[in-house]
Amino acid sequence: MSTRTTAVLKAIAIDDEPIALEVIKNLASEVACITLDACFTRTKEAMVYLQQEAVDLIFLDIKMPGLSGIEFLKALPNPPMVIFTTAYSEHAVQSFELDAIDYLLKPFSFPRFLKACNKAFEQQQLRLPGTAVGQDLDKKGASAIFIKSGYELVKIELDDLLYVESIGNYVQFVLTDGLLRSRLTMVEAEGLLSAHSFVRVHRSFLVSSSRITKLDKRNVWLVDRPVPVGMMYRSALEKMVFESPESR
Repeated sequence: MSTRTTAVLKAIAIDDEPIALEVIKNLASEVACITLDACFTRTKEAMVYLQQEAVDLIFLDIKMPGLSGIEFLKALPNPPMVIFTTAYSEHAVQSFELDAIDYLLKPFSFPRFLKACNKAFEQQQLRLPGTAVGQDLDKKGASAIFIKSGYELVKIELDDLLYVESIGNYVQFVLTDGLLRSRLTMVEAEGLLSAHSFVRVHRSFLVSSSRITKLDKRNVWLVDRPVPVGMMYRSALEKMVFESPESR
């Protein structure tokens, strides 16, 4: 099932390159669960801001003049969640040792940015005892994503998502109990779902592989629902279906 919430993460961005901050600002404006309240090119200014304002999330560059992003994070007495943004991959292990939510390598795409923001939002909800999101995840052990639908942020339980269909300027999320439309592209939807056993079977369809019950000449079946299979996706789909443990 899907649930709606108006909660958002209060975020700031720290990067010594103004162009990089502009990229983050533009991307964040398209993400419903984020409000980017301030941007800084100097860690000292950001430190003063954090002493005065409550922040849920920091987009933090690692290679900063003077105090590095990692040193800055270690200096915070009660650090908020952090998503590192950097052009260098050698600090990935250290960043996750500091419990970073994600590590974005520049230049990063909107789907990758959105995925990181969704991870941060879900983590925030899990830290709040008694919230609907936290209770659902504890009870079902299910993963979820958050998408923007109109002016609302909507949580979708992946166990309830059958497939995604591209319809004009929208993508339609087909759930076991209804439909939901969002102005995402199929590329963005695939970026959100590819790590959760959803596979592309057609230029306009993305399906849950765990729901596949049959594959015929034209369609893949999700229990009693047929979804068309594109020629360029058929070979990979057949290999996945016939080599899965369930087919043996």
